[in-house]
Amino acid sequence: MGNSKKMTNNEIIIEGLTRAGKPFRPSDWVDRMCSTFATFGENRKLRYSPYLRPEVVNGIRSLAVDMKLKDTNPEGFEQLMHFVEENQLNILDEAGNSIAAPLNG
Repeated sequence: MGNSKKMTNNEIIIEGLTRAGKPFRPSDWVDRMCSTFATFGENRKLRYSPYLRPEVVNGIRSLAVDMKLKDTNPEGFEQLMHFVEENQLNILDEAGNSIAAPLNG
């Protein structure tokens, strides 16, 4: 199975797998993370951040992160990377290679 969408050059994919190759639990972590970064619009409906979106990559539920998040919400980006490190989640670059968490600095 391939990517469900084409990645852009300025995004990373956080896989729902640990670096040890085990599925990350809870299985709805992607939805929870998207909800954490959501805001309520003028119509009082929940709007997801344009910088995060659920993806299925190689059959694995994952989170696509637009790297613009690092500029628009540095604190949120740092919290997300802390979550990744704390849970030892695998990150893929635009070429599909595993990379270290891109930290602020």
